[in-house]
Amino acid sequence: MQKLRIDKTKPIHDINLNNNTLQTKFKPTNPIPIISLTEESYEQRRRHPTKQMGIQPFLFSVFLLLLHSTAAAPVGICYGIVANNLPPASNVVNLLKSNGISNIRLFNADPDTLKPFSGTGIQLMIGVPNEVLPSLATGTVNVSLDWLQSNIFAYVSSDQVRYIAVGNEVFLKDPFYTPYVLPSIISLYQALQILGLADKIKVSSPHAASVLSSSSPPSTGTFDPYLRSVMVPYLQFLEDHGSPFLLNVYPYISYIRNKQYISLDYALFGSGTTVQDGALTYTNLFDASVDAFVWAMEREGFGGVAVVNALAYNNNVIRRARNSVGTPKRPGVGVEVFVFDLFDENLKSGDEYERHFGIFGLDGAKAYDLSFN
Repeated sequence: MQKLRIDKTKPIHDINLNNNTLQTKFKPTNPIPIISLTEESYEQRRRHPTKQMGIQPFLFSVFLLLLHSTAAAPVGICYGIVANNLPPASNVVNLLKSNGISNIRLFNADPDTLKPFSGTGIQLMIGVPNEVLPSLATGTVNVSLDWLQSNIFAYVSSDQVRYIAVGNEVFLKDPFYTPYVLPSIISLYQALQILGLADKIKVSSPHAASVLSSSSPPSTGTFDPYLRSVMVPYLQFLEDHGSPFLLNVYPYISYIRNKQYISLDYALFGSGTTVQDGALTYTNLFDASVDAFVWAMEREGFGGVAVVNALAYNNNVIRRARNSVGTPKRPGVGVEVFVFDLFDENLKSGDEYERHFGIFGLDGAKAYDLSFN
């Protein structure tokens, strides 16, 4: 397979994203890890009968690792800061440590948030805002070098950074920035190469689950054809460089909007509902969502790509991560999970439930019983 080669003397925007070498179909030998998200309203949870059963649906960020079936995958949490009432970041670090949480996803490289993590040993996924992408994509690699040094490595050691998440849900939610996603990823990757960190810190971009035009049953999983021209080169980069595919999914919304098709039992990992898809049997929405992306990847020639979709509830997802359960199509593969969200975020826009995903109260008390150990 021919690798993507970049002339470091040219601005990243000079790269031809339609180059045939980027769109060649092949059978990769190293599956691409992927991340996904799910959620439910805190207020809805208070009134929901499942709360009495100790079952909580939420937003997740999930990374499918190539682990042996006996290996426990890490479990982390997303730390959103779109609020004006959050405790100091130094207190947050203590809260994380006391709960055995050693992996965090930060949506922005905020200095006041990053500084307290320095030297703690807590591993980080750090986001690059959508509005930053044009400057990274159209500048030389020095622009990305400067951004990494000024916004991340000035505050935390590179030893604590595991992933750089470039933009968020750009392709469908913020399409103006679509042409800048892959060039930004490549530029940041080049910068990490120069720093000798490209093998340790992986670069990717989170996407909405709606990048699929079909997902049920899972074997019909297909990427939106209008996104193929950007999705295939993106997947090629991920496969070439061992980076994860980051995926955001919303189980609460999926269930509420599709009650006629999705039973509560199926969404909650209950034992009363099964869905047959050829030779594969699905007992929950989590597995079906994950495998829909596996099939979609295979349709683009990426047969070894690992897919994760966390349309499920926290305790069940974490338990499956720890036990490396896998899915019917990818059994026994470890899943790294980032649960959303650390606290409620009272300044988030959108529907009311968007502000109520917090697993912990502002006083550090858990909103419900959930073990990260």
